[in-house]
Amino acid sequence: MSITGKVWKYGDNVDTDAIIPARYLNMSSAQELAAHAMEDLDDAFRAEIKPGDIIVAGKNFGCGSSREHAPLALKGCGVGCVIAESFARIFYRNAINIGLPIFESPEAAQAIAAGQTLEVDLAEGTIHVRETGVTYRAMPYPSFMLELVDAGGLVEYTRRKLHGGG
Repeated sequence: MSITGKVWKYGDNVDTDAIIPARYLNMSSAQELAAHAMEDLDDAFRAEIKPGDIIVAGKNFGCGSSREHAPLALKGCGVGCVIAESFARIFYRNAINIGLPIFESPEAAQAIAAGQTLEVDLAEGTIHVRETGVTYRAMPYPSFMLELVDAGGLVEYTRRKLHGGG
């Protein structure tokens, strides 16, 4: 499974309130949340994000509250994956649970610039920068996690397994 998209670059400690402001937590659908993703951090994000675009950030991405709304908002607006130096543990788990691919790669997160185009291979754990030709490594996804992401998250994955789907 591979993802290609333009980079949106952010720094350290991007918290869940920056990803989806608390005033929108009365919403629960990915599409509703997507309309407000990153609005207090980056005005251009919602207007210019394209399906498959990739967020690259510094340390502790997704810190703050434990709400699932944050990764859901990013997935709803088409973010293909998030690459960061590190993630808050609850954001990491929530992202996987809803089928939003994420990679920890400090080297890639530090070197990649906004606007570059990345090709990310989940199964191989590679992050290739088209403009520079440089490829970075991250931990590849094991097959069961690839299935989970491909299914769209844990709920749909479980549904498929319970109903005999693959």
